[in-house]
Amino acid sequence: MPTTYFSPATFRFLKALDRNNNREWFLDHKADYEQHVREPFLTLIADMQAPLTKISPHYRADARKNGGSLFRIHRDTRFSNNKLPYKPWQGARFFHERRHEIAAPSFYVHIQPGDCFAGGGMWHPEPDDLKRIRAFLADNPAAWKKATRSKTFRERFEFWGESLSRPPRGYDPGHELIEDLKRKDFAAGQGFDEALACSPKLLPTLVDIYRHIAPLNDYLCAAQELEF
Repeated sequence: MPTTYFSPATFRFLKALDRNNNREWFLDHKADYEQHVREPFLTLIADMQAPLTKISPHYRADARKNGGSLFRIHRDTRFSNNKLPYKPWQGARFFHERRHEIAAPSFYVHIQPGDCFAGGGMWHPEPDDLKRIRAFLADNPAAWKKATRSKTFRERFEFWGESLSRPPRGYDPGHELIEDLKRKDFAAGQGFDEALACSPKLLPTLVDIYRHIAPLNDYLCAAQELEF
């Protein structure tokens, strides 16, 4: 039977957290967080492993409460001007088995009132990784176009993130992929509404998104000399 993971209570909690972003309120409502956000998300992660393996045997959906696919609800405020202690959203990434050795693209899902989305790629790659991706793009334009410019990709997905205003140093401004070479992020995906997030269609929708975004991750894995 298809499974429903999230509910309107999930979104009510996240909206309330956004209005009451402080430690006292969160501790008073931690049971609601566990029941309506964390536990459903961990169940979704566990159910993702089997279909994810069919997309790539090198990717993992890790349903551990800590250190796995689920992002912490606590914000890291050490180096941020925003000192609010909690994120008013919950997200998870499904990562490459060698992520601790080499920076790798991930599959991602984000649950937030008014802003649910899923996709894949690399967000804010480190300078050395960014240089490697750009060099691979410049040398392998045909495979990039095949991965990201198919009719299905263009109709369903949009690229996220920032780009340079000028071509990166050392690259021909007339290169056929110059707009892609200017990217600082290589992540793409699509949004979905709260009704879908609260329906049994969520898991098959995510699997379908990941299956069609997989050529992007495959290409980025090749740029990082990783198996896909």
